[in-house]
Amino acid sequence: MKKLFLLFLFLGISTSAQIEPRLQRIDSLLHYFETNNKFMGSLAIREGDKLVFSKAYGYRNLQTKEKSDNNTKYKIGSVSKTFTAVIIMQLIEEKKLKLDTPLATFFPKVKNSDQITIVQLLHHRTGIPDYINQDSITKEELNAPNLKKAIYSKIAKYHSLFEPDSKFQYSNSNYYLLGGIIEKITEKSFAENISKRICSKIGLKNTFYPITKAQTNNNESFSYTFNGKEWEKVDEWETDTAFAAGAIVSTPNDLTQFMQALFQGKLVKKTSLDEMIDLKDGYGKALFQFPFGERRFYGHTGGIENFRSNVGYYPSEKIGISLIVNGDNYNMNDIMIGILSIYYKIPYPFPSFEKINATLIAKYSGTYASKDIPLKITIFEKESELFAQATGQNPFPLTLKDEKTFIFAQAGIEIIFGENTFVLHQGGGKFNFTKE
Repeated sequence: MKKLFLLFLFLGISTSAQIEPRLQRIDSLLHYFETNNKFMGSLAIREGDKLVFSKAYGYRNLQTKEKSDNNTKYKIGSVSKTFTAVIIMQLIEEKKLKLDTPLATFFPKVKNSDQITIVQLLHHRTGIPDYINQDSITKEELNAPNLKKAIYSKIAKYHSLFEPDSKFQYSNSNYYLLGGIIEKITEKSFAENISKRICSKIGLKNTFYPITKAQTNNNESFSYTFNGKEWEKVDEWETDTAFAAGAIVSTPNDLTQFMQALFQGKLVKKTSLDEMIDLKDGYGKALFQFPFGERRFYGHTGGIENFRSNVGYYPSEKIGISLIVNGDNYNMNDIMIGILSIYYKIPYPFPSFEKINATLIAKYSGTYASKDIPLKITIFEKESELFAQATGQNPFPLTLKDEKTFIFAQAGIEIIFGENTFVLHQGGGKFNFTKE
C-alpha cells in the first residue's frame, strides 16, 4: 500500500572566491524577503572549517540608517542556554560540580530544591515555573537595586508544577538558576565565564554577555516589528532580565564556529558532549534535534525582544548553519526551510506575497478523495489564504506558484489543480485526487 508522509522541519555572500549557484540563490531568497519587508537579519553557513556563506540584510539601526554587516551583533535569546550548559559541563569535568548535585546546595529556598538536581535543571525536568512565559516581571522587580536577586527571590516563591524528573516542561527559570550556580562556584561573573571559558578558548570575536543595552555604534543591533507600513523599533530588556537563560549577544558566524568547536571536542570532552545530546522527551542538555528530511541537526533556537535565532549542526556532514533575525515579519521556520531546501538542491519556488485571487480560492476549496491512497484532503480558505488538511493531520498553508500550482515546501508537497481534481506530488510519488 502506498503511504503519504508529511515531513516537517521543527524549525559579500561567500568567503570563497567562487560563489556556488545554490549560495547565490540563497542570497537571492533572503534579498527577496528583505525587499518585501519580510525579514532583516543575518545568515552563516559553515562547511567544516570553511565559512562558505556569510551575509547580513537590512539595518541594525533604522533611525540612523546604519546597515547591518557580517559582524553585526544580535541578541540570541535561548541559544544562550547552550553556552550555559557548556560551562556547567566544564565545571563537572573539573570536579567542581556533579550532575546529581542538589539545587539546595546553592538555592535552598527554591521549592523541592533538595530533590532537584543539576541534570534536571539542564533537561527542564524540575517543575519550577517559567518566570518569563508563565509569569510576568513587575516594574518593582525591574527597578530593584539588584535585578538578579529579585528574580532569584521570585523563583523561590513559586510552588512546583510537578514532582522533579516526572516530566519535561521548558522553563527559563532553570537556566537562570544555572547561571547563578556558575557565578557561585567560580566566584566570577557570568560575563567573565563566557569570555574566558568559551570565547577566548575558541576565538569568538563577536560574542559576549552585555553589560549595557545595544550600542549600534559598536555594530550591535536593535530589533524591529513591521506594522504593515514600516518597521518599528522594539523596546529593549534590561540585560539581567534574561541572564544565563537568554541574554548573550553573538553573530551567525560565531554561532556556527561555537557549534563546530563543541562537536570537535574543543570545549568539552566527548563524554560530556554525549551527555549533552542525550535527549529526554526531545530535549538534551541545551541541545535538541532539528529534522530536515533524513538529516538531524543538533542545536537550539531563541527569541528575545523581537530577535529570533537558530543554530544547527549536522555532525555527519560537519555542516553548521545559523540564522538570526532582527526584523520579524515572516515565519523564521519557513525561511530556514527555504534556505536548507536550496542548499540541499531540493526544488523550492520562492513564495508569492501576492494575495491569492478570491475566485481561485472558491474554485479550489472543497474535500478531495483519492483512489491511490486512503486519504482525504480538504482545501479551504483562512484569512484570504489557501490551506490544506489531510485526514487526521494538522492544516498546512499552500504557497502560490502559479494559478494552478501550489506548494508546501516543508513537506516537499506540490499540488497541481485541474477541473475538480488535483495531483499531489511528494517524494517522487504522484497521487490523484477528485473533489467529492
